[in-house]
Amino acid sequence: MGIPARIVVPVALAAFLSGLLVAFVWWQIGKSTNILEDPLSFLRPTIESPTTIIPDAPIDPRDKALLHMRQGDLFSIRGEWKEAQEEYARAVKAKGGLPALRKLAQAQLQRREIPGVRSTITKMRSAGARNEDLLLIESIVELRAGEFVKAQKILDDALDSPQKHYGLALLSIVQGNHNNALQELDPVINGWDPVLRSYARTLKSAYDEYALFPEGSNLHLITLIARALAQSQECELALPLLVQVTNSMPDYRDAWIVQGYCELITERFEGALSSLESAYNIDPQKPEIQYFLARVYAALDQHSNAITFFEYALTNGFSPEIEIRRLIAEEALASSNLELALKQYEELTSHNDATFETYDGYITASLAIGNGEEAYIKAKEATKRWPQHARAWELLGWTSMETDRDAEARDAFQRALSINPDMKSVEEKLTELEG
Repeated sequence: MGIPARIVVPVALAAFLSGLLVAFVWWQIGKSTNILEDPLSFLRPTIESPTTIIPDAPIDPRDKALLHMRQGDLFSIRGEWKEAQEEYARAVKAKGGLPALRKLAQAQLQRREIPGVRSTITKMRSAGARNEDLLLIESIVELRAGEFVKAQKILDDALDSPQKHYGLALLSIVQGNHNNALQELDPVINGWDPVLRSYARTLKSAYDEYALFPEGSNLHLITLIARALAQSQECELALPLLVQVTNSMPDYRDAWIVQGYCELITERFEGALSSLESAYNIDPQKPEIQYFLARVYAALDQHSNAITFFEYALTNGFSPEIEIRRLIAEEALASSNLELALKQYEELTSHNDATFETYDGYITASLAIGNGEEAYIKAKEATKRWPQHARAWELLGWTSMETDRDAEARDAFQRALSINPDMKSVEEKLTELEG
């Protein structure tokens, strides 16, 4: 006797979630396949602040482009594509060349800025981009616009490459031609592009998992494929599939989670709120749902609601804790709740693996509420932990000024400028001090 699909689907998903594997290459999250138990596994593998990676020695324009690209990568890992796009645009302006343009196009795709993508494609072509790279972006633009005939022609006319086969696989998926999709994924998996190999394996794993349950429904297959598309930075293609599932199975919690995530990532915030509220009504205790709801409220500038749901997620064991506390602090600052922000930063700086960003936040918040002495002590600690970080010495100089330690402030500012002579803010504070 066949197993009912309503039993098969959650059993299959539960089995799939048994492991945790995280890694990233470029802007993609490698082989993580446990989205529905831990939706953050495809959002970011590690919580790392862009602030913590900026070297303080003088850098040439090319290095600045590289730093902006890395910052953009870290924002993209968090699913913060608006900020990522801004960093990639700065990288392009800093003469980052084709690598920066490729990343900018990726961010524009995620944010559905199709005219911007087309403009970036033109710049990439002028900069000498490979035909296969342009092929993939152009075909994905047509796919996301629903222009399947145009996408098919672009791909059919192209020379053989992993990009061509990957584009044809995506086209087959959205058209429901799954046998053809599997055939197109094989040469990608065996091809030379490491990012596309990873994405292709992720998509193929959805079909492999479905094959374990031959009695599963078509909605089961669609859900697995949509999840894999979300993991592969193709939420725009995943969303129509997820809508099919949630319309047919309105009590399917995990489909609502992925749908809400994709709507959040693609900046459909009202839709994300509705989807995640549906998931929350089914399972109000799941911390991942609470986390994503909080992210949506934050995007809608509903800071009080965001803080509430971040705190729910923290109480219910959301991991990693550092991510929740960082976001609570950000929302607290946005709502002028300096005491709450300081509480979060104080907790974050107590960790052995605390980032410089958390120290910066603690010191800034402390000064804002008049706790100059505490800020000074924390700034001293920061310079010991990051002696080559110019911003650490700037903070020490600032807190020294606020606590009437003018000689120490002068020395700290001069130390900051010896590390990075281009810090205008330090020069201004020195002028203020001397005046």
